[in-house]
Amino acid sequence: MVENKELKTGLNAPPFKLPDAEGNTVSLSDMKGKWVILYFYPKDSTSGCTIEAVDFTSSMPELRKINVEVIGISPDSCKSHQKFIQNHDLLVTLLSDEEKTVLRKYGVWQLKKMYGKEHYGVSRTTFLIDTEGKIRFIWNNVKVNGHVDEVKSKLIELQKQVAPDCKTPPA
Repeated sequence: MVENKELKTGLNAPPFKLPDAEGNTVSLSDMKGKWVILYFYPKDSTSGCTIEAVDFTSSMPELRKINVEVIGISPDSCKSHQKFIQNHDLLVTLLSDEEKTVLRKYGVWQLKKMYGKEHYGVSRTTFLIDTEGKIRFIWNNVKVNGHVDEVKSKLIELQKQVAPDCKTPPA
């Protein structure tokens, strides 16, 4: 069920339009001119997904200062996202892809094995997208502990390459 296994750095990130927790449509094109950390996660309120969302939230003030938006996408409903955001005071934008259209476009809706049984689910993946909408880095099969720090380090490194004279606040 993976539509696009060919996404790699340097390519344009696939466009999308999805509802956020409040039902407002958010699209990648809305982010033009900003860096985007686009992360795909399996399910609201599970332990790993909560750690990841809380870690990104902790970094939001710092990330916003350096022109970065953080967007998480899962197959959960808008209502589920609302509850997840409220329960953990999340600052990240969470988008609902119940139809799994964007999950497939990004190649993260994959066949998984658990306890000898196969099922489809989200492979935890993060894409770093630049101000022009190009994929600059991809993390596959993400382990949540330390992931946000890894993303921030790569982001700062890439921003310095793009604009070496810019002063980026320290991580």
